[in-house]
Amino acid sequence: MTPTPDPHFDPETLQYNESGLVCAVAQQHDTGEVLMVAWMDAEAVRRTLATGMATYWSRSRGEYWVKGETSGHVQRVLQVRHDCDGDALLLTVDQTGPACHTGTRSCFDETRTLS
Repeated sequence: MTPTPDPHFDPETLQYNESGLVCAVAQQHDTGEVLMVAWMDAEAVRRTLATGMATYWSRSRGEYWVKGETSGHVQRVLQVRHDCDGDALLLTVDQTGPACHTGTRSCFDETRTLS
């Protein structure tokens, strides 16, 4: 099912950095687990809103990538929210398989506990 874009969510009103990008955090919808962080430009946000599939901008490859397009580890986006400043996004997703390119469920596997 493709989500209906919210007419009030305008990618052009976000506060992009000097490279034209905004930080996007992907979070599993049912557990709250933070899966990964990636970057989006206005076109990636538009594509995500239109298709319901997480689409990011690859800074290293200089191209768009739909999460899981080649691996099958897709992120179906259920909700896109922006913070109060409009300079960060939270994507609530349903992740299929590992989210991290290393093959782990989350990119946030390293833990350091502060006392």
